[in-house]
Amino acid sequence: MAESPSLPRIAPLEPPFDEESAAAVEALGPPIGLFRLLARRPDRARGIQGWGRYYLSRRSALSLRHRELAIHRTTALCGAEYEWGVHVAVFAEKAGFTQAQIHSLATGDAEDACWTDPGDRAVLRAADSLHVNSDLDDAEWRELRDALGEDEVVDLLLLCGWYHAISYVARAVRLPLEPERPPFPVASDGGAGLPRLSR
Repeated sequence: MAESPSLPRIAPLEPPFDEESAAAVEALGPPIGLFRLLARRPDRARGIQGWGRYYLSRRSALSLRHRELAIHRTTALCGAEYEWGVHVAVFAEKAGFTQAQIHSLATGDAEDACWTDPGDRAVLRAADSLHVNSDLDDAEWRELRDALGEDEVVDLLLLCGWYHAISYVARAVRLPLEPERPPFPVASDGGAGLPRLSR
């Protein structure tokens, strides 16, 4: 029997929550579908909370802008519209992204005219290479290290890997978009394709 396209394959918790589940959801953040799914096992939610608390804070070596470039690009490359939409709605303005940059993150590449900062381009090229090759060649490594710094590079590598995992969950479970969260933009050729990989 085919799965319903509008329902997730695994139902996130629904209120009213028991005390332990309520604490797990609250520790993760607002009660969005992903957090309610993860909180089905409170120990899992608590384990994930520490990771998110570091990477979504000012304690990370990455600037908010570079963090969100990596997350937006990685989730777009993975086709994880759910997670991409959450981050666009919550963080795109805080990161200072223009509408052209948001569009490019989902449908373009680092060579698009909207990317004028060398650090931004280095982050996008690194996210692309990590997605395709699970590695950075020497030129990509030098470009990223020179633009960000060594500790920032380590955080970026971990962050891209983590958002592959989040993307896998969001896509495979078929989490529907959150209310008032944007879908992927339509590509310039009229399709809803995934980003072009940086050359």
